[in-house]
Amino acid sequence: MAAVTAVASGDFPDDEITPAPVTNSVLWQADVSRPRMIAPPVDDPSWNKEKLLDYHSAFVTLKTPPMSQALNELRVTLLVNNRQRGTARRGLIVSGPPGAGKSTTLAEIGRFFERSERRRTPGREGSMPVAFASIPPTCTPKSLVQVLARFACIPVHDRMTENTITNAVCHVLCERRTRLVFIDDVHLLNTRTRPGADTSDQVKTLAERVPATFVLAGVDVENSPLLNGPRGAQLAARCKIVRTPPLLNGTPAQKEVWRALLGSMETALRLARHRPGTLVRHADYVHLRTGGVMSTLSLLVREAAIRSIVDESLTITKKQLSQVVLDVQATNAARAIRKQRPRS
Repeated sequence: MAAVTAVASGDFPDDEITPAPVTNSVLWQADVSRPRMIAPPVDDPSWNKEKLLDYHSAFVTLKTPPMSQALNELRVTLLVNNRQRGTARRGLIVSGPPGAGKSTTLAEIGRFFERSERRRTPGREGSMPVAFASIPPTCTPKSLVQVLARFACIPVHDRMTENTITNAVCHVLCERRTRLVFIDDVHLLNTRTRPGADTSDQVKTLAERVPATFVLAGVDVENSPLLNGPRGAQLAARCKIVRTPPLLNGTPAQKEVWRALLGSMETALRLARHRPGTLVRHADYVHLRTGGVMSTLSLLVREAAIRSIVDESLTITKKQLSQVVLDVQATNAARAIRKQRPRS
């Protein structure tokens, strides 16, 4: 209770350093150019309360097995597409439940690819190896290309026609040598409706006109309306699916992967009094709380760390973990598992 009181009684944090969302290529390329610094060791005198809070708020991005699989599949798909015409190019769909790390996987793959392209073609000014778009609510073909236009810093206005914007987007992406186009939240495209079907056709048109590999991501895409019907069949015939499921904790191999991930997170902590191995020792409890979902796991560890900084204990314990209120999905799933367990 003391930790909760400490959080509630303090001043609200200031948000001046909150990172801006990456909505265009200028911000994206600046973010990619920014090196990821290795945090000083836990006993470094430069750590103070403010820096500890900032560090554990941002924390680290860990490479999971699904992320590695997606990266490997993309490498192969790029090689397959290298000399293919538009109608023959293959695509990739990253699919999984909410919070499983799909958007993070896209960002990490994009970052890795962009830095690789910069090393491979140094001095190529004005190139844009990667483009991002996220399907807006009630998406139409025009609103999709407007999102891509904003990313590419193409000035658009409402009076411009869909065809004009599409032509401009295709021209700029070709001119700036874009090789990867990421489209997130594709589960929002319902091909059973006219706008959804037309937007699906727009994705197909873009993939044929821009010599790039298209990577789509969404919630359980294989079960969504996107791949249904004649239009969905066309997309399904061109794309392979990479799943980003929650990490499991049943077999010895699964337990090994889960504990290795927790060990890596623990190594990244900068809490002076934290006892190494605590997260791994409570691996089963952490999995019960999070269900192996990456976003929930990140929240659990980051919030427990921040609570320990606020109450000045500077250590994560099982009690500290139990005080973190998680998302509704994780809470309900954990409650259902507890009910299924036989009473001793």
